Amino acid sequence: MGEKISITASDGHEFSAYLSIPSGPSKAAIIIVQEIFGVNKHIQNLTNSFATRGYATIAPAFFDRIEKDIDLDYSSGSVEKGKDLKSKFSWDDSIIDIRATTNFIRDYGSVGLVGYCMGGSIAWIAATRDSGVNASVGYYGGNIIDFIKEKPNVPCMLHFGEKDSTIPLSDVTKITDEHPDVKCHLYENADHGFNCDLRKSYDANSSKLALERTLEFLDNHL
Repeated sequence: MGEKISITASDGHEFSAYLSIPSGPSKAAIIIVQEIFGVNKHIQNLTNSFATRGYATIAPAFFDRIEKDIDLDYSSGSVEKGKDLKSKFSWDDSIIDIRATTNFIRDYGSVGLVGYCMGGSIAWIAATRDSGVNASVGYYGGNIIDFIKEKPNVPCMLHFGEKDSTIPLSDVTKITDEHPDVKCHLYENADHGFNCDLRKSYDANSSKLALERTLEFLDNHL
């Protein structure tokens, strides 16, 4: 359904993206932001899934600034590879690439952003800075706490798993206390990566509820 395209950022960096366009008119646009595993099968599936719901959807390859064409599975070796790539990753560069992606996809309407894992943290930063997005949703972003003093300037929703050992509940509490206007949902039976049906931590009920909330949020703000 989707296709690989190329985008050039304002600093001249050229990166790939996975683009999926609805068969009918688009009601808005969505940027899907990857985990540490690159624009892999899961991210491509999500991109196609949002497109079937009427959104022009695109998933930029943020790791292209470090290494091209990253597409990892969820094995332990891939986790280590993904962590290594993330250690070399620049949050500031991600906003440059989001701006370029927003400019590319803007013709399809208002632009929302949905990010997962590392992408959940990028979703927060995109909401607090001049990224060009109109609304942002972050799933289990472990680095949001590092940017807690940055205030979102567009509507923002966050999803966390209560069983996520990588994100202490104390961090979630700090985020909600600091930003009471942000819609923050905590899922009782959910671990890190609960939305990904290719991971052992997948929780179907939490994933379904989070998606329903995300779609309603995007429909209201795009």
